Order: sequence, then C-alpha cells, then structure tokens
Amino acid sequence: MFIEIKAAKKQYGTGEAAVYALDGVDFSLEKGKLCVILGPSGSGKSTLLNMIGGLDSLDSGEITVDGQKITGLSKKALTAYRKMSVGFIFQFYNLIPDLTVEENVQVVSEIAANPLDMDEILTALDIEKYRYRFPRELSGGQQQRVAIARAMVKNPKLLLCDELTGALDTKSSRSVLRFIEKINRQYGTTTLIITHNEAIADLADTVVRIRDGKIASVAENAEKLTADEIEL
Repeated sequence: MFIEIKAAKKQYGTGEAAVYALDGVDFSLEKGKLCVILGPSGSGKSTLLNMIGGLDSLDSGEITVDGQKITGLSKKALTAYRKMSVGFIFQFYNLIPDLTVEENVQVVSEIAANPLDMDEILTALDIEKYRYRFPRELSGGQQQRVAIARAMVKNPKLLLCDELTGALDTKSSRSVLRFIEKINRQYGTTTLIITHNEAIADLADTVVRIRDGKIASVAENAEKLTADEIEL
C-alpha cells in the first residue's frame, strides 16, 4: 500500500471540552489511486489530510507513506518529506503577493526534482494569459487556479487537495478536475481530495466517508465518471 494509517488518534482540548478529530482511524490506499474523502464540517477530514501531509502530528497511531513512516520524524525530515513528495492545494490560496503568477509557480518548479512543464499547466488551468499579473489583480477563482498550478508543477508523488474547487465556477471547476484526472492518470500521482461536493466522488477510485473522527465507510467505484460527465 502507498498510504497506510493505523489506529490514528488526534485530540484537541482537554476534559469535558476534549474533542477527537481522529478517533482510531485505520485507512489504506494503493499507489496511483484517486481518493475522495467526504464528510461534514468538523468530521475530521481536514485533520486526516494534514496528518498525511506531515503538517500536524498524531497523539497515537502511525502513518506510512510510500514505505516511509512519517510519524515520529524530526522537523527537518518532515520538511524534506513535504518539499520532495507532497503537493498541497488548500482552501486559501497562500500566494506570494509581490510575485506574478508565473513567478509564484516558478519558485516551486525550481526546487522540484522532476517538475512538470509550467506552460502546459498554466494553459490547462486557463491562466496562461494572466502569467504576468500579480495576485491582487486576479479574482478569487483565478487565484485558486494559480495555487493549483503551483502544487501540480512539483510533480509530487502525493497530491492533497482541500476543497480545491470551492472558489471556482462550474466551468473552472470542471477544467481543474479534468487536469487532476490527467495528472493522476498520466503521471500516476496518488491523489486525495476532501470535499463537500458529493458529485466529485464519482471521479474517484476510492470514496471514504468520515464522521465524528471515524471512518464511516470505504467504497470502490466500479464505474468512475469523468470530469466532463459529473453534474457539478
């Protein structure tokens, strides 16, 4: 398995105010799969994504990614893991305001071991025409596409997406999901998407539903739909 999670627990708060964001989660995913994680706000899905991405640490349990046990790694080793292996797409864009679109993407491309072609990505996400603009000159949806391009250009082993279409209109969402499909299929990038949008689950190989910090169900899609076929 590419991702293996065993008995993962994460608690916030103490005493009567304690909440288990993850409560004994067991989860595994094969290499190259596209997985959609569904759940209501506060269910633990973002916490699960952050743990897999090495952004936070478990209270107990373990996580292994591509044969590397990331629980218990030093800060330096976790930084190297995130830098070399993981691409993140967050709800918030986190673009560098004083850099152009091209420069925001290029700064990641230059430190990647095996980057994808930047022009191809900008074109696929329909932002090539904005390459010399600054983030303040873009709409929210356009900024989100820049953030997606920045994550993708690294050509990561693992792509983690937190509500990646949340700020996009239907046309842009479909374009982004089409490219996510292409990355997953063409480059074998293992991809996890957390979303509230039930329709996006139809794209996935594996659909995970999480509630109250526990895995409620795991299902395999016998017949996946394409980005052009789903009802957004």
